[in-house]
Amino acid sequence: MSEPSETATRVRPTKKQKELLSFIDEFISANGYSPSFREIMKGLEYSSVATVALHVNNLIKRGHLQKREHSARSLEVVKQSVSETKVIPKQLKTSEEKWIVEKVELFFKEVENAPRLIEKELDQLYVLIGALKVLGLDGAAVGFIARLTEIKKRHNDNEYAT
Repeated sequence: MSEPSETATRVRPTKKQKELLSFIDEFISANGYSPSFREIMKGLEYSSVATVALHVNNLIKRGHLQKREHSARSLEVVKQSVSETKVIPKQLKTSEEKWIVEKVELFFKEVENAPRLIEKELDQLYVLIGALKVLGLDGAAVGFIARLTEIKKRHNDNEYAT
């Protein structure tokens, strides 16, 4: 059986490809063997067996299907493990974490010291906090969320005072 390459499993199937994978999976569940190319063609209303072959070969290349060489009805849907689908944040060095937090800190100070708040700056602060969370710096993100709340409160108080 051909093994999918490591990079192949990272490419998500398209809507059409998901449809084909679902059809094959359901057919195998119902019948105990995989469908022929003609059965796929009829089941999904494709115009030719060549179209089916093209889609199946692309799914094999992408790592979503496996097929035994020189064997009929040997398609198998490759089930991705939870670890393959889970997003793992990039591990940062302590020096990188410190640098990023310092840069976010500088931006926050600029906004806090500005005479008035521009909505675009507020949006950028939200993006920076989100980036910290994505990078796994939840502690820093929580601290900046508290500061952002204060900035918004001050901004709203200034709006009502004018």
